[in-house]
Amino acid sequence: MSNQNILPWSKDYFLDWSDFRAESNPAVFEDAYSVIKYRFTWTLNSESFGSKISFSIKNVQLSPEFHRQLSWVRTSMATLKLLNHQQGHFDLAELLRDEITKKIKDTIENKLYPTRGQNEEQQKQFAREDSGTMIAKELEKGEKYLSEKQKEYDALTDYGQIESKQAEYDVVFSKLHR
Repeated sequence: MSNQNILPWSKDYFLDWSDFRAESNPAVFEDAYSVIKYRFTWTLNSESFGSKISFSIKNVQLSPEFHRQLSWVRTSMATLKLLNHQQGHFDLAELLRDEITKKIKDTIENKLYPTRGQNEEQQKQFAREDSGTMIAKELEKGEKYLSEKQKEYDALTDYGQIESKQAEYDVVFSKLHR
């Protein structure tokens, strides 16, 4: 997927219906659907112990991203109220980012892990690969948590239809855009 199809969360940018580029799905209840995932970066440190290298993971950082080619809206239902609710899904990912990042860091950072490989070059290559796999596995738990919170958001606001509940969320989300 090219970068023009992925939109990083920004306090200065609000979703527009033109960001929803996938075909709508007639088989589902929702009138719009946002695909939001976290991209991650990290620092890998290696230490040599004789002929073996161990690695540690540091500085895990998450960034919420909106996937334009996977997100859709029924054009007949594309209202500002619904767009605001979809922006809320994106904002919720940003709101939970620190909490999910902390859980990942608490689980895998600052521990020494053995590497595989027959020489130093292979060990360093596998350390990078294995550390990324470890973070991705922990991130799956974080994205499951995000999904649960998004379902709760949809239920409490009835997909943005309960204006008083949506307004409560909007107040919280507005603090992210300052």
